[in-house]
Amino acid sequence: MTARLTRGTRRDTRPAPSGFDRRLVAPMVLGSVLNPINSSMIAVALVPIGIAFGAPPAETVWLVTALYLATAVGQPVIGRLVDMYGPRRLYLVGTALVGVAGLMGALAPSLGMLITARVLLGFGTSAAYPAAMRLTRSEAERTGQDSPAGVLTALAVSSQTVAVIGPTLGGILIGAGSWHLVFAVNVPLSAACLFLGVKWLPRAAPSGRRGRTDLAGMALFAILLVSLMLFLMGPRPDRWYLPALSALAAAAFAARELRVPDPFVDLRVLGGNVPLVVTYVRQLLAYTTSYAFLYGYTQWLEQGRGLSASATGLVLLPLSATALVTATVTGRREAVRGKLVAGSVLQIAGCAALLTVGDGSPVPLLLAVGALLGIPQGLLGLAAQTALYRQADPDRIGSAAGLLRTFMYLGALSASAATAAFYPHRADTGGLHGLALFMLAGSALLLAITLPDRSLARLTPIPRQAVRKA
Repeated sequence: MTARLTRGTRRDTRPAPSGFDRRLVAPMVLGSVLNPINSSMIAVALVPIGIAFGAPPAETVWLVTALYLATAVGQPVIGRLVDMYGPRRLYLVGTALVGVAGLMGALAPSLGMLITARVLLGFGTSAAYPAAMRLTRSEAERTGQDSPAGVLTALAVSSQTVAVIGPTLGGILIGAGSWHLVFAVNVPLSAACLFLGVKWLPRAAPSGRRGRTDLAGMALFAILLVSLMLFLMGPRPDRWYLPALSALAAAAFAARELRVPDPFVDLRVLGGNVPLVVTYVRQLLAYTTSYAFLYGYTQWLEQGRGLSASATGLVLLPLSATALVTATVTGRREAVRGKLVAGSVLQIAGCAALLTVGDGSPVPLLLAVGALLGIPQGLLGLAAQTALYRQADPDRIGSAAGLLRTFMYLGALSASAATAAFYPHRADTGGLHGLALFMLAGSALLLAITLPDRSLARLTPIPRQAVRKA
């Protein structure tokens, strides 16, 4: 195993360390934050972009939806390819595509071109996280030491941190130049990922068995999502065919995935692993609330409260700070059930607090609401990631991790649809309060499916002997 992970790829000839190879952390972390930074920076750019192209919120929200449709399909696809062919080549191709998409967005002459760039960003950012989870598992097998808490914490904290400071960074970039910089920043980030990836990522032989790529399954999954989102973004009686098409695609997708030997999503494995399925559902619920707040509250601060993009970014700083501190302080203690319960309760409290804000709310109240909702963001994402690491089949950790991110993006898509529904013309206070009630219901459901789940108490580190056997 050691030779397989280290042969012929690094220019230095030092032997691999006996513990986790810390040289892998930088490319893993930097690549994994490409998606959350692009997910969050766009929040403060939606209004300026809408002004530039004369588009209402119901149209600019496709800048959010396009990225998440692409990633919802791309994450499990690329995760499966990582399991089949190894992480290095997928990581390099994906991060290169991010640079191309960033340049396209910075130079885009129309909203349609911007949406196309966001689709490319979605596919490009889908590789790094499954690659990181595969490398983490491979290092545990190589060293015989199941001690990934520090690495998993680094991945979660970095993603959480970038996701919550993204609006602040986006506001600074817009204030320094224009919304074009929100796209252009991907070019140097892509270059850094390529440099670190070429230098440190090993040419590892694939640990999972190769098989045919399930193109038909991927196509059916894409049809399911796109038709459903087209309906949810503008539900009208004359669009009845869209949910019908989505239902037909879902039925055909399930029938195919249960029949083919190498499915896009192995529904048979999911059916036999109920705790993992519930983890995916929790991920969906947690991130529906998280992204509804990120996009809904940010647009309201600019349009309903009348703040500039730069000022809005600063108001969201307490969200960043509390999420970062929470994830850092609690990261090395797995305590999955405790984090999920506490995060759910605090999300409920934050959604209730959101109902108290209005057009004339003082800035300290706006800061306090963001600070409160930052705490569950620091708890829930890390808890889901740790649960997945313990629950997933080691040979399919890449595809399982990709699917976890897919459910996160499905939550973002749900949040996008809700934002478009509650803000049909502009982000006013009435729409914000309706969105808060929607978030409150999702958070209550998250708590309801977490409290009775006894399997969470049994999630413990894998014994060293079991790791060696794997």
